[in-house]
Amino acid sequence: MKSQLTVTFLGTGTSQGIPVIGSAHPVCLSDNPKDKRLRVSVLLQWDGYNVVIDCGPDFRQQMLREKVTSLDSILLTHEHSDHVAGMDDIRPFYFKQGDIPFYADKRVFKALHERFGYIFETENKYPGAPTITEHIISKTNSFKLFGEEVTPVEAFHGDLPVLGFRIGGFTYLTDVKTIPSEEIKKMKGTDVLVINVLREEAHHSHLNRAEALALIKKIQPKTTYFTHISHRLGFHDEVEASLPNDIHLAYDGLKINV
Repeated sequence: MKSQLTVTFLGTGTSQGIPVIGSAHPVCLSDNPKDKRLRVSVLLQWDGYNVVIDCGPDFRQQMLREKVTSLDSILLTHEHSDHVAGMDDIRPFYFKQGDIPFYADKRVFKALHERFGYIFETENKYPGAPTITEHIISKTNSFKLFGEEVTPVEAFHGDLPVLGFRIGGFTYLTDVKTIPSEEIKKMKGTDVLVINVLREEAHHSHLNRAEALALIKKIQPKTTYFTHISHRLGFHDEVEASLPNDIHLAYDGLKINV
């Protein structure tokens, strides 16, 4: 990557967020702001461009918190609700800028058409609905985005294929359980890896802590940040203190430069 990339963690929580509604778990009752996690997403900024990976149900709140006034594109990892439910909240950007470019797998766009049919209407479309530009991507081809090369990386969320993204020295993966060896090769030499760690116990479709640490050894990034975290992983400060020096627990609002 030629330009400096600034990464802002918009949300670092799992699908329910932290605190979980109605939960009396000690992490959900924590007063530490780093233990309060919105649904997982990141804002990438370079050369004046704003690119968001995933727009979940907290998208509006995240955009307001970070004072984002323009949006140049959205990359989607997959179609689950905690990653796309905020799609309607692109409207203020659409009203200012026009169609918003989205980049996603063909299957993901099919799901969006089913869920947000009013956005994709071609006749008698409601005038307050946004419009997006669809860019179909896959693991087989990199693409250019505002002067930078984006390389999709395929992983598996249980049996569901999901996409991660590498841009220069930065690689982002979430909702991962397994990654094929040929996809791991795409990530070799990355400076910063972001990857999901749900909890300590095994899970059928997400990495737990031990699995993530084993995967990091294969990828060999310089620095790693954990995201998509549940309350069952533990208190932020305690987990952070237990990690190796080159691995960190991300938190909402954290900014890093790559």
